[in-house]
Amino acid sequence: MQQVAFRSEEIELAGHLYVAENHSVPTPGVVIIGPMTYVKEQAPTEYARRLAARGLTALVFDARYHGESGGKERRWENPLAKVADIKAALSFLSSQAEVDPGKLIGLGICQGSSEMIRALAEDDRFKVGATIAGHYRDYDADLEWLGAEAREVRLERGWRAKLKYRETGEVDYGPAIDQTSLDVGMPGEFVWKWYKAWEPRGWENRYAVMSDADLLSYESLSAAGKLRKPYLMVHSDQSFLPDAARRHFDTIASLDKRILWEGQTPHFSYYDQSETLDATTTKIAEFFHEVVG
Repeated sequence: MQQVAFRSEEIELAGHLYVAENHSVPTPGVVIIGPMTYVKEQAPTEYARRLAARGLTALVFDARYHGESGGKERRWENPLAKVADIKAALSFLSSQAEVDPGKLIGLGICQGSSEMIRALAEDDRFKVGATIAGHYRDYDADLEWLGAEAREVRLERGWRAKLKYRETGEVDYGPAIDQTSLDVGMPGEFVWKWYKAWEPRGWENRYAVMSDADLLSYESLSAAGKLRKPYLMVHSDQSFLPDAARRHFDTIASLDKRILWEGQTPHFSYYDQSETLDATTTKIAEFFHEVVG
């Protein structure tokens, strides 16, 4: 692993580059983006290590405002900014001697799937993409996630906080996770249990309230309708919002789209369970190699 840094819209991002093992020629390169509020050391690193062992060079990075990356407004979830960061990561990765710039790949995990779908659709340098246990974004998915009332409350609160930030430069913060409250970034007991264990390891339970203005006005379904590259979706009945995943898969415009629906695999198994990680990485690596060589 190499520690790297690159810039996205004048903000410095911190990353880790996992060079393909035993490579003798330039290899395919994979940009990986993780879930909502992620830091690179979480699920993205699990996949990067395994992809490198399977002959691909992988780049993980902290999105702006998170982890070791820059941006003074901390813990701001801004999907369009993350799409820009993906494209900047792609530019950096394509410039590395270890990477074949004609064999560039995008991989999104959970909420990062909705941002990766848009980047795949918009940037022709990507040749193929995959998403794992995606939190796919449309209005119906938000209703299923939060309910209509909580969604509207959070959206209004987010716009008030964003207006305050624009007028004063002051950022309002709240928790990123809570066991019961819907007024946090990622509500729910099962989310709480997983992320709480990461607090001693560099993940911060803090959330810029203005994030809701950007997050809840973002959708990925329209981008799915423009995605014409080879694409693989990995999901399960126990992954987040399976109906939204099916809607997105049905909307994907690619003539080569494939789905691995893995029955009852729990959502967070795709983050940290070795058996699930190994099997999933093998499948997506085989798909990537089939498409790009």
